[in-house]
Amino acid sequence: MPPPPVPDEQPSPPRPRTPLTRLGSIIGRHPRTWVIAWIATAVVAFAVAIGGVTGESLFNRLHSGDPAVSGQSQDAREIIEAAEPALRNVMLQVDGAPLQDERAVAAAAARTAELETIPGVEAVRSPLLSPRGLTDRAVAPLLAGGTPESGRFLTVVDFEPGLAKSAQDAADAAVDRGFEAVVSALPGATGTVGSADHVIKAITGTIERDLLRGEGIALPLTFIVMFFVFGGFVAAGMPIIGAIVAIGGALLSLFGFSHALDLDATVVNIVTLLGLGLSIDYGLLTVSRFREELGAARTHRVTTREEAIAAAERTVATAGRTVLFSGITVAIALSGLLVFEAEIMKAIGLAGVSVVLVAMVVSITLVPALAVLGARRLSRKASAPTSDVGGFFRLAAGVQRRPVAILVAGAAVLVTLALPTFDMRLTASGTELLPTSAPQRVFFETLDSDYPALSAPEVSVVAETTDTAAARTWFARYRAEPGVTSVDVRPLDDQHQLATIRVEGPPTSDEAQDLVTRIRGDPAPFPTLTTGQAAGQMDFLASMARGAPYAAGLVVLGTFLLLFLMTGSVVIPLKALLLNVLSLGAALGVVVWIFQNGHLSGLLHFSSVGAIESMVPFLVLAFGFGLSMDYEVFLLSRIAEEYRSGHDNDRAVSLGLQRTGKIITSAALLIIIVFAGFIAGDILIVKEIGVALVVAVAIDATIVRMLLVPATMTLLGRWNWWAPAPLRRLHDRIGIAE
Repeated sequence: MPPPPVPDEQPSPPRPRTPLTRLGSIIGRHPRTWVIAWIATAVVAFAVAIGGVTGESLFNRLHSGDPAVSGQSQDAREIIEAAEPALRNVMLQVDGAPLQDERAVAAAAARTAELETIPGVEAVRSPLLSPRGLTDRAVAPLLAGGTPESGRFLTVVDFEPGLAKSAQDAADAAVDRGFEAVVSALPGATGTVGSADHVIKAITGTIERDLLRGEGIALPLTFIVMFFVFGGFVAAGMPIIGAIVAIGGALLSLFGFSHALDLDATVVNIVTLLGLGLSIDYGLLTVSRFREELGAARTHRVTTREEAIAAAERTVATAGRTVLFSGITVAIALSGLLVFEAEIMKAIGLAGVSVVLVAMVVSITLVPALAVLGARRLSRKASAPTSDVGGFFRLAAGVQRRPVAILVAGAAVLVTLALPTFDMRLTASGTELLPTSAPQRVFFETLDSDYPALSAPEVSVVAETTDTAAARTWFARYRAEPGVTSVDVRPLDDQHQLATIRVEGPPTSDEAQDLVTRIRGDPAPFPTLTTGQAAGQMDFLASMARGAPYAAGLVVLGTFLLLFLMTGSVVIPLKALLLNVLSLGAALGVVVWIFQNGHLSGLLHFSSVGAIESMVPFLVLAFGFGLSMDYEVFLLSRIAEEYRSGHDNDRAVSLGLQRTGKIITSAALLIIIVFAGFIAGDILIVKEIGVALVVAVAIDATIVRMLLVPATMTLLGRWNWWAPAPLRRLHDRIGIAE
């Protein structure tokens, strides 16, 4: 089939009044109503999210833990929990205690015994309470090194199950005071307190500080950049106002989701900064187009009300259409996360989609309303374009002269950057997410080294048998496995035995994972279920692998359909998908090189764990794909607009790049500034995602958008716009155009 003919150069036909045009007219005629409504909504949203209305803030409702999915690990945990319900506890590590001083030990023991009288306390475990003294072998696990000579010991307080929040808070406060009394009874001693709840509070508190720091960095810097882009404070402030309103909507949506789903602490930073970045991008596009329309329509020295309304109509019809396409594309990319079984992925997907929709609606309603109110100030800088030939036009022309060389060189750079991806190792960190100096990370690292018997075993196996001797005989074989330090078997309940196997190294080390694979592959004489951090991660990754084809299919099909409806081509969507794969592979390769291999750790202030957090690749692919398509839509919508107006393929590409190059470059710079807030944070997984998205955006806005897209579209020529005849007819009926 021959390629489609080049459209003749002719004037653009009269533009029909579309729903977006009518929306722009309503906004233009009633801008104050829209602004007041949005500001009121934002005030309510912030008040609810920070607890000013319900008394409970979003940050108090966050959780942290391993991503749970169905499988052996989860089934084994449920059996263990049913037989031996885990009690909420808090621990005191004491260092430098004079344990040879009998008077001091007696005084500290009396203070420790008082802990048992606190309402809500179930039990207290401490070597100070041993009736046989500190040399009793039964309390050796609570003494660092197993002997009192170290001067270090551990006290554990278990709380009664099912305490009401008020009773739990009172018990916590009383235990804290009791711990202070124990330490003060030991001259020269110091004490540190830790628990799972303390870790969650540390992570959520760090997330909250990181969010404030990130926004504190992003908002002023983006305002400065936009001041230079627009050449004025009024225009620069409009996208910022839209972004602040969108953040309020994002926090409100997250607060709502927290009542239906367990939101991980990292969700807030990831989703909120995404909304901030998209809002600024969309606001930049909208204000730029409004000024362009003002310059094209203005006939007086001072912009009239009717000219401002007309500019609003055209802005919402053109830039608003692009924002709609972009927002829906990003939402489709994030909706792929809903396919996965893990609740945390569903939570991020739902929250992400809602935030994108908020940013999209704000950008096509509030920002145009602000632009109309500031039209006279904006018109002073607005002017009709005098020439289509500029720096980006000349860049496109240079690429079009050597498209093959540009394509080969650009693809080679991306493939080289992507190579480390093939060596990627995944892990699921706990306290390692915190900075190395964080008190709770130090507490648990000390706990693992000084009191190994109290740390969770790397691998646990639930065996369905009543024969303890048979279970011990069977599991004894694993003592010879690489890295195994101990194997213990004991009855769990009247139907199960519990084997706990300790392995050298981190809980998700290769040795631990290999051991889990070996145990699960061995045909034991009784049913077994394997759990532990390594087993849980393996089940999580297996679950993600099962859902990945469906998620990828949903995202690819949805994106392909949307770009087809926008362009009428089947070639352009395929090309866009292939280029996105290259750019995202390069971004993940850079993340592996930095965080897994430990490069730039000093500059970025992190401690490498020798692997990448297991959720990062999936989140980067979802968010990165959406952001990449964001710029693809920015560029393609303008190229398609120029092509439909009568220009040939090469000139449409050059004009499209010229008229969006500044916007895409500025938007990329702004969103890089926003995501730099991720990198400036202290939580490791957020830092990894931040680096990945910064690299993805930088690559996409430069190598891909400025070089590879013009090169491929030049080589394809009129074939860019090809579609089979039935699909062309379908597009004529249902395609989305201005």
